[in-house]
Amino acid sequence: MIDLKTHYMGLTLKNPLVASSSPLTESVENLVRLEDAGIAAVVLPSLFEEQLTLESVTLDEDLWRGAQEFAEAVTYLPDLDNYNTNPDGYLELVRQAKRRLSVPVFASLNGSTPGGWIRYAREIEQAGADGLELNIYAIETDVHRSAEAVEDSYCDLVHKLKASVKLPIAVKMTPFFSSLPHIAKRFDRAGADALILFNRFYQPDFDIQNLEVIPRLTLSEPNELLLRLHWAAILFSRVRPDLAITGGVHSAEDVLKALMAGASVAMMASVLLKNGSRYVHRVLDDLTRWMSENEYDAIRQMQGSMSHRSVPNPAAFERGNYMKVLSSYALRLRQ
Repeated sequence: MIDLKTHYMGLTLKNPLVASSSPLTESVENLVRLEDAGIAAVVLPSLFEEQLTLESVTLDEDLWRGAQEFAEAVTYLPDLDNYNTNPDGYLELVRQAKRRLSVPVFASLNGSTPGGWIRYAREIEQAGADGLELNIYAIETDVHRSAEAVEDSYCDLVHKLKASVKLPIAVKMTPFFSSLPHIAKRFDRAGADALILFNRFYQPDFDIQNLEVIPRLTLSEPNELLLRLHWAAILFSRVRPDLAITGGVHSAEDVLKALMAGASVAMMASVLLKNGSRYVHRVLDDLTRWMSENEYDAIRQMQGSMSHRSVPNPAAFERGNYMKVLSSYALRLRQ
């Protein structure tokens, strides 16, 4: 019997497949379908920092006060009342999900500053969530703010949340830190229970005719997995938090690669949005078949097997691989 169990954020999951935050996880009916298909845990859609701010009316009033001087200000934020749900509705979603599901339910907060987060983290904990995903997404635009100041604010946020709740906390990271291993270690010391690699950077396009910025959301592709594998392999066994890979996980092969790099779980969203909840069945069947054919009895046998743990000089190893990749392309000139 193939043992697919894995450990993540202090919990034992029946397999390494987690449904990450997406429109597919915003209703209890969809969550039940995912569980029936075999998913091991679910992450609810993010509750945005701006939603918490708007609830206190402060941001809304500030925007309207500035409207006469700078009319575009009111268009910067979407109508967040129509996104996902309001904060009270979000807590109810957590409660309903916990009543209907037997798999772990993780809540998600999206933002970059403490604000009202501590209050809502406590309420999410009281609603019964099994863990909290801290989705840090902030584009720094202040030329006077140093990288160290940015990192300090993130780590302070994690530290304060950990001091306020007993829930395990996962930090969903960006790949754009100058020294990613260093900030990962800082999140480790701040108390993070898991690191999620990586938050996808959604980039708007330009409409050059109307001089407008156009929001453009594209679903992930399998080639995005490579960056995640690279850093999971570097971080595995060098930091205490569990590792999760999200972005580019589309098949059982992708899940296997994530595990071999050192991840405890592989998170899926785009492929489930494309193919529906039942696609989880196919991935689990393919995963079990491959393990059987290759004589693996359990997930733990492969976890980290392709990480940097066995490399004496990781920097030289990475440099060598970089050179191999560049030299691997043979230019064929047309005659």
